Amino acid sequence: MRLNLINIVVKLSCAVLCIVIPAMKCVAEINVTDFAGHTVTLSKPAQRIVALAPHIVENIFTAGAGDRLVGVVDYCDYPPQAKSIENVGAISAFSLEKIIALKPDLVIVWYSGNAEKYIDKFKALGIPAYASDPQVFSDVAKTIRDYGKLAGTEKTAEQEAERFLARYDFLNKTYSQKSKVSVFYQVWNDPLQTINGGRLISNVIQMCGGHNIFADEKSMAPKVSLEAVISRNPEVIIASGMGEEKPEWLEDWRRFNSLTAVQKENLFFVPPDVIQRHTVRILSGAQMMCEQLELARHRRQ
Repeated sequence: MRLNLINIVVKLSCAVLCIVIPAMKCVAEINVTDFAGHTVTLSKPAQRIVALAPHIVENIFTAGAGDRLVGVVDYCDYPPQAKSIENVGAISAFSLEKIIALKPDLVIVWYSGNAEKYIDKFKALGIPAYASDPQVFSDVAKTIRDYGKLAGTEKTAEQEAERFLARYDFLNKTYSQKSKVSVFYQVWNDPLQTINGGRLISNVIQMCGGHNIFADEKSMAPKVSLEAVISRNPEVIIASGMGEEKPEWLEDWRRFNSLTAVQKENLFFVPPDVIQRHTVRILSGAQMMCEQLELARHRRQ
């Protein structure tokens, strides 16, 4: 009872001070738990943010905080406004000096791409650092919400996160229970590379009613042999490549007539930016993939 009375008095005192002294800001401390399990604390919403991966930049814009970005890295090209922001280097080879010169009050790093040692460096310099590492659909919504909280744009961030989850729920209910389609997702041709079951892309395949034939690989982005693909005989081959156009090497599979994917003409392409970036746009890539797997089901007949 006594503690409750003390809390009430403290809150009333703050309210009175804010009325008596208009210039005084009674702003609550901001605390967010990042993907490394660390608590990121800000005394006020971030005004100068450096983001060290393309998907982080995109999600910050989605959260309504794009105008707070002062530094980005290579390939941060969406939305178009991101191209005009100061470049501080590459994802894993950025300039610490350039970042410090920008005087950020928050740095957001890609935990899988930047490594923990950089977070410790920023903390040692007194710069709050948030580790982002989305692996499943709900993680994308979490990043958007967290960025909104850290930048003081919670309302926009919450709306966008809810919109993303609603669209995911629709696609999941529409396709996930359909008859399974075996899928080989080809990241690159030389070396022949794919993804395992721990990647968000594999979650997309599963949501579309597909089965990633290399889901059991230990490596996140394993290199596989041509013989391994042929022996697992996927019903569908989906390539991503590097740009907006279908890579020429996807057609190389036509040489292997024993593959079901070749026999059924199930050689598909999804642009990498809408399937390999952990942003709201991944659902656009997912929509394409789900429709491709649905076409493969129809071709069984």
